[in-house]
Amino acid sequence: MKRVYNVLMVTLVALFAFGCSSETTAQQTSAPKKDVAKAQNKKQSIQVFTADNTDGKITTKTIEAAFDAAGLTIGANNDMNSPFGHRFPKLHYKVYNLAVFQNNDLTLKLIKKYPNFGALTPLTMSIWSDGNTMNISTLSLFGMSRAGAMPIDDPDLIAYADLVKSTLKKAMPNGAFKDLGYEDVRPGESLATNFEVEIDADVTDYVEYKEDFEAEFEGEMEPIGFLFPSYNNLTEEIFEEAGYDGFDFYDTYSICKFDVIYPVSEHHPEAGAWAPCSFYIYKKKGENKMKMGFLSVENWISSTNMKDKKSMDKLKEAQGMIETIITEMTE
Repeated sequence: MKRVYNVLMVTLVALFAFGCSSETTAQQTSAPKKDVAKAQNKKQSIQVFTADNTDGKITTKTIEAAFDAAGLTIGANNDMNSPFGHRFPKLHYKVYNLAVFQNNDLTLKLIKKYPNFGALTPLTMSIWSDGNTMNISTLSLFGMSRAGAMPIDDPDLIAYADLVKSTLKKAMPNGAFKDLGYEDVRPGESLATNFEVEIDADVTDYVEYKEDFEAEFEGEMEPIGFLFPSYNNLTEEIFEEAGYDGFDFYDTYSICKFDVIYPVSEHHPEAGAWAPCSFYIYKKKGENKMKMGFLSVENWISSTNMKDKKSMDKLKEAQGMIETIITEMTE
């Protein structure tokens, strides 16, 4: 009988909930570097890079080209105004895109150390414009560390965050980081939702087992409005090329729902740093468990100081749907 465990990562909250920049954990014993100390002092998961664009020279395509050139491969760069315009009465912005991106080398290094880094693979960003400025929202070093339960002084994590920052500056050379005017509100709830499923002993083809599970998962999700704008088979796309065989399989999905991101984006376009949501599913070699997970919507709410009940209700409803489907599939 398969058994599922919903592992609520309350330690994440304890890790960052209180204290000043001098606090350390068992994983954070080394002296913080300049960027690390800065991130700890400004506990803001989302960073917004903005630039004047009255001449219209910065576009979603020029931004994509800059990211690709820097080794942050864009897997999807979707114009959300197109579907929004057909489904909803008005558009909030002249431009609103959601994009996913990743660096394969750093992804591999981080997943080796932190297998649940799949919840941040690929990373996401929103690109929006009111006509006069162009804005890009991504996760900060603090945001990646907090969400993924990774030490903020991990050199590979710092390298990833620095690569994102330097690429933003290349994409919009006249831009600057915007002061959002707030810090994260640490909720008393989990920041990640994880599952473990015991695989029956008579299963010998793990890839087939995974494919059957994913087909059922997609079949349950799509009829209730969930879309999958990006899919990554990390085993084939990254691990095999690097000669790494620590997993029997490792896949990630980007998951999106129009009637969630539309109301949220009206007041919090920067929430696209969390959307589309990355959902991972993997099995380590030598284990009989399949593990899955995604980042809780509490990330969206706490990192934007969200107050809009309609948006929060939509987020929590969507998370409940995903949890229910996975639980029912694995009982």
